[in-house]
Amino acid sequence: MLYVKAPAKINLTLDVLHKRPDGFHEVEMIMTTVDLADRIGLESREDGIIKIISADRYVPDDQRNLAYQAAKLLKDTYNVQAGVSIVLEKRIPVAAGLAGGSSDAAATLKGLNRLWNLQLTADQLAEHGAKIGSDVSFCVYGGTALATGRGEKIQELPSPPNCWIILAKPSIGVSTADVYGGLKVTEIIHPNTSEMIRAIKEKDYELMCATMGNALESVTLKLYPEVSTIKEQMMKFGADAVLMSGSGPTVFGLVQHESRVNRIYNGLRGFCDEVYAVRLIGERDTLA
Repeated sequence: MLYVKAPAKINLTLDVLHKRPDGFHEVEMIMTTVDLADRIGLESREDGIIKIISADRYVPDDQRNLAYQAAKLLKDTYNVQAGVSIVLEKRIPVAAGLAGGSSDAAATLKGLNRLWNLQLTADQLAEHGAKIGSDVSFCVYGGTALATGRGEKIQELPSPPNCWIILAKPSIGVSTADVYGGLKVTEIIHPNTSEMIRAIKEKDYELMCATMGNALESVTLKLYPEVSTIKEQMMKFGADAVLMSGSGPTVFGLVQHESRVNRIYNGLRGFCDEVYAVRLIGERDTLA
């Protein structure tokens, strides 16, 4: 069994510029990986079947699963006769705005590249990833990046200033389609992407905190008031900056001083089941 790590991502900024002719939205966002990860186990099969195995009842075990789609794409494109059993050990919450499914797909692409000896580059894998989902290309590389287009054009950035990340996911799922559907592009408050890039390059923690922004937040907060409550509580408990990740519902807080991490974590555990205290990874996976 070959194992691959599939880390979650957070959005330090997420801006929506306009709706494209293909129905997608043109986005500009800065994403970075955090040390909360699924583990993907891959085992070659002689019967040619792609089989998804997961103990999580919210994870589809058929062609709806992005890891399944990743395996099928490589199998069909490179005429691979072998099948694969894909064991998904989930730690990233499902439908949370943390790219769990996309990261599983990216890890599957990277793992099968080794298992099936396809000898593809990270750029080739990222290109395949873009056919599966908007965040998959970023997840192939990991680290920190500016993502544009519909999220598939990736420009590497240095790792941000080091800090703790507190993640809190309310027990609701959010439909990305509903959030984008409720978005009025003319009313968006646009985050300052170039200022965030400067904060990252200069390792300026205060500027990074001050520049975080998510254009989807106003829509999700209206649809799901629980997300607002978590944001307010996280700030009250002492996080340096708080933002919703992706289309939600997960909220994350940046915390520079370790002494505050437990207080925020324990405070949030009082009314939110899924709370995690993790570090930023911030750097690309050299095994991509």
